[in-house]
This record gives sequence, C-alpha cells and structure tokens, in this order.
Amino acid sequence: MSLDYRAPLRDMGFVIGEWLDAPSLWRTVPQWSDLDLSTAQQVLDEAARFVQERIAPLNASGDLEGCRFESGEVAMPAGFAEAYSEYVEAGWPTLALDTDCGGQGLPQLLDVALQEMLAAANHAWLMSPGLTHGATACLQAHGSERVQRDFLPKVASGAWLTTMCLTEPQAGSDLGLLRTRAVPDASGDGYRISGTKIFITGGEHDMTENIVHLVLARLPDAPSGTKGLSLFVVPKWIDTPAGRERNGVRCEGIEKKMGLKASPTCTMAFENALGWMVGEPHRGLASMFVMMNAARLQVAMQGVGHAQSAWQRASAYALERVQGRAVASSSVAEARASAPIASHPAIRRLLLDSRAIVEGERVIGYWAGHWLDVAAHHPDASARQEAATLASLLTPITKAFFTENGFAAASNALQVFGGYGYIHEYGIEQTVRDSRVSMLYEGTNEVQAIDLLARKVMADRGEGLRTLLAHLRVEASRCRECTHAADSRTASAGERLDALCADVERVTRDVIRVGNDDAELPYRVASDYLALLGWLLLAFAWARTLRIVSAATAAGDADPFYVEKRATGAYFFDYPLTAFEHRLALVEAGCKAALPAAGHVAA
Repeated sequence: MSLDYRAPLRDMGFVIGEWLDAPSLWRTVPQWSDLDLSTAQQVLDEAARFVQERIAPLNASGDLEGCRFESGEVAMPAGFAEAYSEYVEAGWPTLALDTDCGGQGLPQLLDVALQEMLAAANHAWLMSPGLTHGATACLQAHGSERVQRDFLPKVASGAWLTTMCLTEPQAGSDLGLLRTRAVPDASGDGYRISGTKIFITGGEHDMTENIVHLVLARLPDAPSGTKGLSLFVVPKWIDTPAGRERNGVRCEGIEKKMGLKASPTCTMAFENALGWMVGEPHRGLASMFVMMNAARLQVAMQGVGHAQSAWQRASAYALERVQGRAVASSSVAEARASAPIASHPAIRRLLLDSRAIVEGERVIGYWAGHWLDVAAHHPDASARQEAATLASLLTPITKAFFTENGFAAASNALQVFGGYGYIHEYGIEQTVRDSRVSMLYEGTNEVQAIDLLARKVMADRGEGLRTLLAHLRVEASRCRECTHAADSRTASAGERLDALCADVERVTRDVIRVGNDDAELPYRVASDYLALLGWLLLAFAWARTLRIVSAATAAGDADPFYVEKRATGAYFFDYPLTAFEHRLALVEAGCKAALPAAGHVAA
C-alpha cells in the first residue's frame, strides 16, 4: 500500500484537452501558437515529477519539525530552503507570468494545475511561494518605474519572496479599522511605515536573501475607512551606496497553530521602515485586490489538492485493509468472507462522494483558470469582457465551496482509516489540520459568499449570473440531444442540469425581490446560496463529462478511464447532487423567515 501523493495526470489531461479543449484558444494567441496538448502534458509531467520527488517527501517531516523562532529570526524545516532553490532554478515561479517581467508566458490554466499538485503534496511548503504570482501582477500593474526596476525582477523570478500585510490585532476582515501609518521620508524618497501586522505568512524565514512586504497603511491626510488606505512595498533589506542595510522591519514571534506548522505565521513590527508607494494615494486596496484575487483561485485549488490527496490515501488504505464481512446479495459464501473495507457500503459511499466531488471541482477550477486566459488573451474584446465577468463570478464560489469540501474530504478520509487515521504516520490527521485554514484566509468563506451574492449577483440584478447560466444551458441542450440508449444517462443529466438552472434563476429572483425590503436577507442566505451554485457547477461539470465519455465509448474506445468516469458521473447525479435541494430549501427558508435578534445567540 502506497500512501505517497501521485498527481492525477490522466484526469488533468482529460480536463484540459477534452473537457475544456484548451488548444482551441491557444491556437488563436500568437505567443501560444506552438503550444499543443503534447507540450502541455510534458509540462505537467515534469511538474508532477518535481512535486512528487522533492516537495511531497518534506510534508510529514516538516510538520513534525515545524519552524523555529529565535531572536527575531525564523528557521524553516530541513530541506525546505533547498527545495525552494531548486523550484526557482527550474523556473516554476515564472510558469504563467508575462514575458515582459521575465515569465515564461504559459497559460494560467497550467499554473492552476501546478498549484493543485503543490497543495496536495505539501501545503505548508506552498505557503512560501504562494503569493509570487499575485505580487508580481500587483507590482506590474501598479508599481512605479522605480518599484518595477528595483523589485519586480526579483519578485517575479522568485529570488525574493513576498508577503501580504493587511491584518492587524483590531482589524480582521474589516480593513477600514487599520491603523498602520505612513509618512513621507524626510529625504523626499519614499515613506516611513510604522505599525503592527499579524497573521503574516512568511513574514520571516531563511528561504530567500530578502523578503518584500506589501503593506497597507494610512497617509497623514487619509480619510477614514477603506478609502484611506495606501499600499507600500517595504523590503526587509535595502541596498544603499554604502551597502545592504537592515530596514525597520522585524518579526516579533510566530504563531503556534493547529496546522501548517512548517509555515511561519508571523507578527510583524514596522518601526519607521522605509517603503515606496504602489499605485495611487488612498487607493491601495484596489492595488492589493490584484494580488488577493490571484490568490483566491490558488486557495480554491488548495481545497481540490487536499481532497485529492485525502481520497488517494483513503482509497489505497480501504482496498488493502481487511476488516469484517462483506455485505452482498450475490452469494452466502461471499457475505461470510472477510473483505477489504472498500467493499463495505458505508466506506464505498465516503470514497465515491470524495471522488465525484474532487473530480468535478477539478473541472470547474480549471474552467475558471481557462476563463482568466480568455480574459487576458482572446482576440475578441467582447469575449474578453464576458470571460472577465465569469472569472469574477467563479472566484468566490470556487474559493469557498472547494475549501469547505476539501476539509470535509479530509475528515471523511480519516473516518475511512478509523483509529489509524488519528495518528500521524498515515498522514490524514495532518491533512485535516492543514486543510482547515483555507476556509479562513484570503477572505473567510462567509466573506466570499457575501461578495458573491450581495456585491456581484444582487449588484447587477443577476446579469452576470445569467451569462453563467447561458453556458450551462448550452451544455444541457447538447446532453439532451444524446437520445440513443447508450446515452440515456447523458440525456437525463442534461434534463437535470436544465431544471437546476431554472431553480437557481427562480430563487435568485426571489432573493433580489425580497432583499429590496429586507436588507439582512442576502447576508443570512449568502453561504447557502454560494453552495447552491457550487453544486450547480458540479452538475455542469459531470453532465459535460458524461457526454464526452459516452461519445468515446460509443465510438469503441474501451479505455477503463472512460468506464470509471461514466460510473462516477452516474453516481454523482444519484447521490451527492441531492445536496442541491437541501441548499435550495435553506435559501428559500431564508426568504421567508428572519433570524432571531443577536441577544438570542448567547445562552
């Protein structure tokens, strides 16, 4: 029995090549004209080799060793810095970055697949380079000539790692409460930053020679609230004519956490630290959102990675662990024989649920990444605009829905292991601990749900949602046209998808209508509404999958991969998708009944 992570390369290739038909876009983009599926697969194969051989083996040892803090310095677990140096040398940080800033210019879609692999193999290690792409995009879009000259090349290459310094002790999700101050430097060159930031991933470490902090702070004339925030780039070390000098930045300690023990979560003190503005005064949040939005799809893929890793481990264990008697109607002899626990219906349900959900989420996560590519590179302006709308809508759904399911998949996998899952050597208890934080950072899942419903769907009266539903309905129509006997599952999936779209459209109208008179409504139903759309998207993923694999098998392709896909897709529509009706009922209930007042919350 092997519990080592193995990247699901066959499924990744299926999603990119068959489900998305990504090369149809690549052929229209001059810089990707030579990129085909074979080349893309080679990139994924090489990524998988590196991740499996260099990153995954550090997961358990890093968790046990953790980070060490002493006198303001943080030492990473053994092997982390060396693996990161190899990662940079191989060019992985630059995979999907623009060639203008030293990147390889490959599609975001391939980077999404890489992020899934890294999260599945070693989430704690991924936390260090996880912000590189977003920080590069932020500096490229909003950095001054000086900032781009002095910082962008080092950040983009991965030579210098970055942080995102938002949270303060009194200000979590409410950034309007931030107090960190920035005043113009007496020399006229830059600003002096003073304040304390908490929960800063990678605020201090020994992975790179310099650390670049992106810090939200207030200028002296800043208005109150989020409209008064400006963004500054503040390095740990500053190069001067006299040599390299330490800036006024120090780590005051690292948190003792439930999970991600190999990733330092720091309290950072900025004391008259020299920094330079990124973007315009008082518009720092807009600049920072470039970084945050890039990070949210990566966090979504952490949910997929955790679910994949947990399902792999649990499946391998369940197929070899002999325990109890199989329950079967085929023969008395079979029922009396001891059997692997994978044959028990309760365990099969857990494993099938995880497989159906994670494979559906991979499709939607890669679909979101593909829309980012369309938005950036499609030759038609209207197509780019539509893609940007869809990517914006999908980002909060994938972040919240995938991470919630990633934690659930890890918990269910631990259940498959029984008591053995509760001890460290099987790896599942670490996955449970590590996966939980993805529901919290980069905007809690509740914040994501509010962003989706209140700030996107209700703000444009459902216009963006109608664009999304139009794509789903096209697929539903194609599936319904598969009327021959061998495709009965595909046709029924199309009918189901069409009905789900109608349900979502109807309840959205109700939420918008009732919300006109009940200001609290979108906030109390937001999480259920987001989950509702999550299940709808999984139905879309599996409907198209069934159509593709049914066509392949009808054409005589006996690939076991397609056979398993059909079985998993059929199972999804029979069992897990019933969660859609549950979430629909909760949204409908929220439209009819208000919550008790806050005084009733406490006993």
